[in-house]
Amino acid sequence: MGAGYSMKPAVLLILSYLLGSIPFGYLIVRMRAGADIRESGSGGTGATNVSRRAGKTAGALTLILDALKGAAAVVIAQRLVGWSGDHHWWIVASALAVLLGHIFPVWLRFRGGKGVATGVGVFVVLMPEIVLLAALLFLVIVLSTRYISLGSIVSTIAIPILVLLRQAMHEPQPDFPEMITLAVAGALLIIFAHRENIARLLRGTENRFR
Repeated sequence: MGAGYSMKPAVLLILSYLLGSIPFGYLIVRMRAGADIRESGSGGTGATNVSRRAGKTAGALTLILDALKGAAAVVIAQRLVGWSGDHHWWIVASALAVLLGHIFPVWLRFRGGKGVATGVGVFVVLMPEIVLLAALLFLVIVLSTRYISLGSIVSTIAIPILVLLRQAMHEPQPDFPEMITLAVAGALLIIFAHRENIARLLRGTENRFR
């Protein structure tokens, strides 16, 4: 029994990574347009690039499916290892594994999406109120600048800041170490995935949302 349980975390991390690696955007564009999304626009498999290549419906479907796989990884982790004692660190690890799978999918030679939608799915399960505030910030930035990438980057950076503010201004959260670790690590991954967008924003050549 002990040996069986000790294998759970390893299996869980592999499962989370493989779940994140499902390239929904790539598959949707391949089925709908007969094209390789990696050869269009930014080359990413996320909803924004899919929308530009295969239409807004395809983009919306990609967004939903990418978010669902992030949420699913966390829910599966909670069911397998629980949410008590040291086990919650495995849930954090699973959340990061699903993000890594999305950004670096094994099926597409480790070239995937930016991780934003999958990250939303992860955080909706673990800290929905934080996601709501970050989403409002995202909308304000996108509507005022028409840059989806800028909205994604700023709202991603805002999540660990909001987690810190919640801890300082409200009743201390017992899971604060886990949540701030996840928020910071997740933000670093997503910002890294946006490195080319950041370069284009600085040059003034980034595509605007229409």
